[in-house]
Amino acid sequence: PRDPRAVAAGALWAAPARERDRAFAAPPESEGGLTLAQAVNRALADAMAADPGVLVFGEDVARKGGVYGVTRGLARRFGGERVFDTLLDEQAVLGLALGSGLAGMLPVPEIQYLAYLHNALDQIRGEASTMQFFSRGAYRNPLVVRVASYAYQKGFGGHFHNDNSIAALRDIPGLIIASPARPDDAAAMLRTCLAAARVDGSVCVFLEPIALYHARDLFEEGDDGWLAPYAPPARWAETHVPVGRARSYGDGRDLTIVTYGNGLRMSLRAAARLTAEGMGCRVLDLRWLSPLPVDDLMRAADLTGRVLIADETRRSGGVSEGVMAALLDNGFTGPITRVTSRDSFVPLGPAAGAVLLSEAEIEQAARALLTRS
Repeated sequence: PRDPRAVAAGALWAAPARERDRAFAAPPESEGGLTLAQAVNRALADAMAADPGVLVFGEDVARKGGVYGVTRGLARRFGGERVFDTLLDEQAVLGLALGSGLAGMLPVPEIQYLAYLHNALDQIRGEASTMQFFSRGAYRNPLVVRVASYAYQKGFGGHFHNDNSIAALRDIPGLIIASPARPDDAAAMLRTCLAAARVDGSVCVFLEPIALYHARDLFEEGDDGWLAPYAPPARWAETHVPVGRARSYGDGRDLTIVTYGNGLRMSLRAAARLTAEGMGCRVLDLRWLSPLPVDDLMRAADLTGRVLIADETRRSGGVSEGVMAALLDNGFTGPITRVTSRDSFVPLGPAAGAVLLSEAEIEQAARALLTRS
């Protein structure tokens, strides 16, 4: 059972001002625009300051601060009992999370790369997600698994580090899958996931796009269009992001581009060019991949009558299949098309561009759909 109102209230849980001052050298809301990585870092610090049961652990998260610096400084501020490095073994990481959740704590383990999660997926599928179901609610595994995710890393890659498959997650009953792309969404959605775990005992997977961790610009170099300020606790209620709510950009009436993750930045850029030519586009960021934001999806689709799905996962077993099914199941009759990454592992270096969804493909497909009678 889910209690959205209680989760919304739980997402507002902030530390007293004195504890918050100890957690931050300066309030994060005073820092100006933050990157995605910085927003996640500040949200984790806020959560740890408010709740002594929150634990952050994983491979290289403490002394190194994570491969991408997302957990930098947390071990120094909160100590080695609450922020610590683990063995290089995903089953051990998630196994520790399962035990600490049962013991009444709120574990936030990090999986270093999405491909590494598959090595230990049964800890989520067969253990964490089934605990409430098979115990009729007597036991639960509150859990928020942070995963450095997706592809599009420049100068680095291979299928162990550039993975774009989440099909094995999306069919797990009750699992919440969050996929923030913007810094402000990341902080708010992480608070929602922590509250859902604490209040409902939910198991959440929080997919963080690696390629957007340190992105600053949106349309052109130096515009800082991908940065966002950190909301102070007084504004957490108005910025709360409920599970299963999408975010819309633009007010075009000709085409809706449905996307998420890295696809959001590419779609916004493509939509801006099309809008400048008089073709009205709106972009819908799903934000939650399970449960899908079906109500928001249908509203955005009905506003334009045409839907393009820009999906960075693979064509077979990808997110776009579920989006298309949701549209059809709920009676959408307009034209739908999709652009996806290829059914392939992601190769090293520049060769990755041969299989990954591109901005040019999104724009080309949008133009084709806009001219369809």
